[in-house]
Amino acid sequence: MATLGLIGSGHIGSTLARLAVDAGLDVVLSNSRGPETLAGLVAELGPRARAGTAAEAAAAGDWVVVTIPVRAIGQVPQEPLAGKTVLDTGNYYPQRDGDIAALDSGEKTTSRLLQDHLPDAHVVKAFNNIFFKHLAALPRPAGAADRTSLPIAGDDADAKAHATELLDLLGYDAVDAGPLDEGRRFEPGTPAYGPPYAQGSVANFMEVPAGPASADEIKAALAAAKV
Repeated sequence: MATLGLIGSGHIGSTLARLAVDAGLDVVLSNSRGPETLAGLVAELGPRARAGTAAEAAAAGDWVVVTIPVRAIGQVPQEPLAGKTVLDTGNYYPQRDGDIAALDSGEKTTSRLLQDHLPDAHVVKAFNNIFFKHLAALPRPAGAADRTSLPIAGDDADAKAHATELLDLLGYDAVDAGPLDEGRRFEPGTPAYGPPYAQGSVANFMEVPAGPASADEIKAALAAAKV
């Protein structure tokens, strides 16, 4: 059985873990505080889940999701991720991450920083543009009329295809936004971030119930991004 490794087990990480277990995947969770702090979540998820170190989650995963503050990218283990598809959920918040000059200037994107740190892995930007409660609420079976699409971006075509397989297993379609740096088209402040999955409500989208977003809606939002 395929395994999803999670480096970071906060709101997005734990939500993806639940979706993965529901889809029949095994899950290895990790965080910065140690495996013992994940005992409650592992117990909730059941026998398909276990906790480990970041290196153990990286080594175990057929896909590995990095879902940590951007400031912590340098702590992501490198060697066990060589050759793997690494899905990056990161968004840059200076009030949390501190000022990062390459991001402030637009010289680089958050996912490019991760790719630079992991030169032998294949980074795909995904899951960063949707509120975790909406992510939990919107999975649908393949072919469902109200199935939601999520954008992805990456430089490696095979890795994007592999990421698309994961999204499909978790109940989502993927919209290919292009190369990795096009991930800036669905970061905070863009039309594709947040409201498409909140019944179209721009104001206070985190307080609005989830609503499906079609591939055409996401494509239009990506095209509207001023980047």
